[in-house]
Amino acid sequence: MEQKDLWSLIELSKSGDDQAEWLIEELAQKKIEEVIDFECHFQSLMNSSYQSRLWGAAYVLMGGCSDDAFDYFRGWLIGQGEEVFNKVLKDPEFLAEYISEDNLDEEGFPQNEELLSAGLDAYSLIKTGDTEWNDNIYDEFLEALDQKDLQPAKEIEFDWEEEDLEGLFPILWNRFGEDPLG
Repeated sequence: MEQKDLWSLIELSKSGDDQAEWLIEELAQKKIEEVIDFECHFQSLMNSSYQSRLWGAAYVLMGGCSDDAFDYFRGWLIGQGEEVFNKVLKDPEFLAEYISEDNLDEEGFPQNEELLSAGLDAYSLIKTGDTEWNDNIYDEFLEALDQKDLQPAKEIEFDWEEEDLEGLFPILWNRFGEDPLG
C-alpha cells in the first residue's frame, strides 16, 4: 500500500457515519502487510504534522491543547483528506475558513481519537476476529512496524508562548480566540 492508497481510503471513509469504523472494516479485508503499510503511512503523517506552529493553531481553536488533544487533532486533520491536510500544514490559518459544524466531532472539537487506532484495530480484527485490546497482538503489531523502520516523531521546541498566539494567528484568533470550539 502506498501513501496515495491511504489518502484514497481516507476520502472514501469520509462518506460514512463513523469514519474510523468504516476504515477498520475496509482495512480488515486487506492483507496484513497492507494494514502495516497503512499504519506506517499514517504514522508518517502524524510525525510530519507534529509541529510547533500547528500546535499553536490547535491551541487557539480549542482554547488550549494538551499532548493527547494535539494527537486527536492531528488524527482529525488526516481524516479531512490530503488536500486539507496539506493546506493546513502550509498555512494553519486555513482552518479559520475550513472549520464548520459539519466537520467537527460530536462535542464540537476538531478531534478524531478513534482514527489513531484504526490500523491496530484492523490488524486485531484480522488476527483475532475482534478489536478488543490484546497485549500480544499489540506487541506483534509494534514489532511489525519496527521491521518497517518507522521513524519516531522528532522532538519539537515551541516557538510561541500563549500570549504570542493572537499575533501569530490573527485570522484564527479573530474567529476562535475569544470563543474557542467545544
